[in-house]
Amino acid sequence: MSNNVHIVKQGENWAVKKDNSTRASRVVKTQKEAIEIGRGQAINSNSELLIHGRNGKIREKNSYGNDPSSIKG
Repeated sequence: MSNNVHIVKQGENWAVKKDNSTRASRVVKTQKEAIEIGRGQAINSNSELLIHGRNGKIREKNSYGNDPSSIKG
């Protein structure tokens, strides 16, 4: 089961939501604030943070704890 954290536009606000969740864990005024909250949740759950743009497409993705160390590059 995935615990990825998504930052998504919700009306005029920004929401922090986990995978497979119907409700946001937090709704705030700015994307910057939502990213800070989401980053903390992703770090605590060793998961990925997916930041969506206003158009709904993923614009940035950060992994906290699940990166294999053997990848070169």
